[in-house]
Amino acid sequence: MGKQKKTKKIQKQRNGQLKRLLKPTDSRIKEQVRKTRKKAKDPHEMKVHEATQQSSALFFQYNTQLGPPYHIVLDTNFINFSIKNKLDIVQNMMDCLYAKCIPYISDCVRAELEKLGNKYKLALRIISDPRFERLPCLHKGTYADDCLVERVRQHKCYIVATNDKDLKNRIRKIPGVPIMYVAAHKYAIERMPEAYGVKA
Repeated sequence: MGKQKKTKKIQKQRNGQLKRLLKPTDSRIKEQVRKTRKKAKDPHEMKVHEATQQSSALFFQYNTQLGPPYHIVLDTNFINFSIKNKLDIVQNMMDCLYAKCIPYISDCVRAELEKLGNKYKLALRIISDPRFERLPCLHKGTYADDCLVERVRQHKCYIVATNDKDLKNRIRKIPGVPIMYVAAHKYAIERMPEAYGVKA
């Protein structure tokens, strides 16, 4: 019987300690830590859905801004893969698309190649060719992937040349932008007919 009384006493003490604790919504707790009670949602309130504005370059799936001469933005690894496979960038682009191609190099890609050091000196020499146009970057940092994705999202006139899986997946989510890549010692293009409104 004595043991039972003891346990009841301990339980009462514990309950008292719990009661003494502050509620998470108490006004005495600092605002940053305090939990606020959520207001009940009004069923008659109008729901607002934010949708990204569709590009004026697209007519349904058809990209009206694509056409010869093609403007191709190059990624760092695309240049490196081309060198490994001993491919002339401009010539092979023209062989792939059967039209005049203008390769573009953004400041980020140039900076990335410069960071890679002496091993990639040849790549720097190739992109300093006068046939390669330069694209100035206005953002901070030298992360080329974000730069290319943002540029392509704003201007639908570019084809992106890359062999990077993650970048390819990010660009596939943007409608009307074809992807060029190196495969089997030549250049291949993905989503080109789709960009012209034809289902491949």
